[in-house]
Amino acid sequence: MTTPTTPPSPPASSPPASSPPRGRRRAPSRIGRAAGRAAALQRPRVLLALLLLLALTCVMLLDGYLRAEVGGDERVRTGASASDVPEDVLDGGPILTFPGGQATTVSVPDKTIVLTFDDGPDPTWTPQVLDILEEYDVPGTFFLVGSMVSRHPGIVRDLVEQGNEVGVHTFTHVDLSYQSEARVEREIEQTQLALAGAAGITTTLFRAPYSSETNAIDNYSWPVYENLGEDGYTSVFIDTDSDDWKRPGVSKIVDWATPEDGEGASVLFHDAGGERSQTIAALPKYIEKMQAKGYTFTTVSGAMADQQPQQQSQQPGGDRKSQQPGGDGLQAAHHKATGATLYEGKALVAAVAVAEWTVPALSAGLVVVGVAVMGRFAMMLVLARRHHRQRNRRRFSWGPPVTGPVSVIVPAYNEKECIEATLRSLARSTHPVEIIVVDDGSTDGTAEIAESLGLPGVRVVRQANAGKSAALNNGVRQARYDIVVMMDGDTVFEPDTVRHLVQPFADPAVGAVAGNAKVGNRRTLIGAWQHIEYVMGFNLDRRMYDLLRCMPTIPGAIGAFRREAVLQAGGMSDDTLAEDTDITIALHRAGWRVVYEEHARAWTEAPGSLGQLWSQRYRWSYGTMQALWKHRRSLTDKGPSGRFGRVGMPLVVLFQVVTPVFAPLIDVFTLYSMVFVDFRAALLVWLAVLGVQLVCAAYAFRLDREKYRYLLMMPLQQLAYRQMMYLVLIHSCVTALTGGRLRWQKLKRTGEVGTPAGNG
Repeated sequence: MTTPTTPPSPPASSPPASSPPRGRRRAPSRIGRAAGRAAALQRPRVLLALLLLLALTCVMLLDGYLRAEVGGDERVRTGASASDVPEDVLDGGPILTFPGGQATTVSVPDKTIVLTFDDGPDPTWTPQVLDILEEYDVPGTFFLVGSMVSRHPGIVRDLVEQGNEVGVHTFTHVDLSYQSEARVEREIEQTQLALAGAAGITTTLFRAPYSSETNAIDNYSWPVYENLGEDGYTSVFIDTDSDDWKRPGVSKIVDWATPEDGEGASVLFHDAGGERSQTIAALPKYIEKMQAKGYTFTTVSGAMADQQPQQQSQQPGGDRKSQQPGGDGLQAAHHKATGATLYEGKALVAAVAVAEWTVPALSAGLVVVGVAVMGRFAMMLVLARRHHRQRNRRRFSWGPPVTGPVSVIVPAYNEKECIEATLRSLARSTHPVEIIVVDDGSTDGTAEIAESLGLPGVRVVRQANAGKSAALNNGVRQARYDIVVMMDGDTVFEPDTVRHLVQPFADPAVGAVAGNAKVGNRRTLIGAWQHIEYVMGFNLDRRMYDLLRCMPTIPGAIGAFRREAVLQAGGMSDDTLAEDTDITIALHRAGWRVVYEEHARAWTEAPGSLGQLWSQRYRWSYGTMQALWKHRRSLTDKGPSGRFGRVGMPLVVLFQVVTPVFAPLIDVFTLYSMVFVDFRAALLVWLAVLGVQLVCAAYAFRLDREKYRYLLMMPLQQLAYRQMMYLVLIHSCVTALTGGRLRWQKLKRTGEVGTPAGNG
């Protein structure tokens, strides 16, 4: 059984929700219309993603249903009343029919054996039984379980073509005595469809699971036989039971299957449902023994014909197949499947074939994914600890303190709710800064608010609406200093944030620094879930990437760059929706080092509704895929510039695209295991993986000095929030594969993150 996986990695690309769209914006009314058209175009892709997941879920449910056999033939009811059952049935022969609506039993003629086999077909044992019957030129009557028929149609075809007879043994081997009429009908019809799809026939023979002799019929089971008899079915019981399922030894199986005093008998063996090597060893000995006693072997139809000669439609003589009643070489109980029954049966067999191939392949793939995810957990913990110890050593230093002023660029588009808090937080900075607000054609008075504050060092640059990348590039051109800090208009810094953020630039090899973005509006359930995700991402993922020197993203909410490095990389590009991931990879490829500074903290406003969260994460994941595809040639880059391609690119693709895409299937497979395999074992595995995630989260919270109480929401996060993130990624993959192009959509802000919230 495969195990549940981790929650999605915190965003590899994190352009803030307030960042502008690619290209130029239009007037608000036209924006609404464009957004509506974009949403309309995305709906089919959302539907396609959901349909793909639904199809795989249905395949797994079908496979689980096929494997849901109930118990074995050792289950026997005792003590139930038989007052409703006619006496002549209880005392009659093993073949029960209802000609004219009247219950009638037929006995097997003397010196005759009806050799019956239950619970097949089985790919191991049934072919061996068929070989023995063919060797001794003996026919058998096989009561088949429909789910097994649909899984092994080739064996059923061989069985019928060899001249054997088949009957219905229900679809899931369920005790019909306690089932509704609808369930009984469904069990029979599904088995008939399976027979039609496998061998092109239907049958009138039936044997109930857990049945034995007619004297065991009781008031619970009698209505089942009555109803089936009215529908034309012949119910078949036994006279002699080999009890081979007990595996008592070959000699006892032969003895127990032998009738007394030359009587005819319907004899029960099993060709499936367990380990049947003793049955295979006993069967030739039994046939030889009975033939030596002068017995002949026939099918159920043959026994009925011998007792009712007038119904025989074939003359004696010829091979075994032609000796049986019925046309076209068919047994009398067999009828050729035609029309809808035939095609529905073929569809069932085809669907089962897909499930039989898909589920094992999926299981193997998910085991690999599960191992990879657990390996990632271990690697994150080890590397995060090493990173923490390395950065907190007394002798650790990036170099001489960086004290010179820096330029802080704040791209803004319609940020009237947030811009004041953002600028006031920067004005309190303990590091000298110039603040450049690049107003990207706002229509809500953002620029006017920024100017009216009268804060020192604040400069407002206006430009026609051109998008976030253009606004950032404009800010870089306007910057007076060699180090530029980029942030969002809905984010606030702590007083020491800029000072911490720029210290790594003491190392001349460092081209960019990622800060520690934190969720400010964490008091809601959605906010708390995102808070857990951010803390784990920035304190485990980014520490790991930092040590491996393959940081995939400088978050748009807080990042610092050498102006020279940005210009060398060609500036901020609008080729993707994840301009922060794009520029980060470009800096790696240009030979610059990108690092993480955990003490530089920024507080941002996370989406407050599921709809806004879906929109944001959809854009993030799609933009990340665009950036990865754009820089795919980094895989072949040489030297230090190729490190991201050799290390970072595979890690991002594996753990932020491939693993999350398969993760919903792991959850579906866990449910499948709980329902169809072993509920307790599956639940324990899920809880164990959740425990590992809690340990990782707790360590991340410890590193960031966060309150542990938010971890109480993690189990619910695994059941709800995580699934949504996976579906978002699947949606993004479908969009990418179908050639869709996603437009940027601005999220609604409340401005509630006014000042750093602390760690409460």
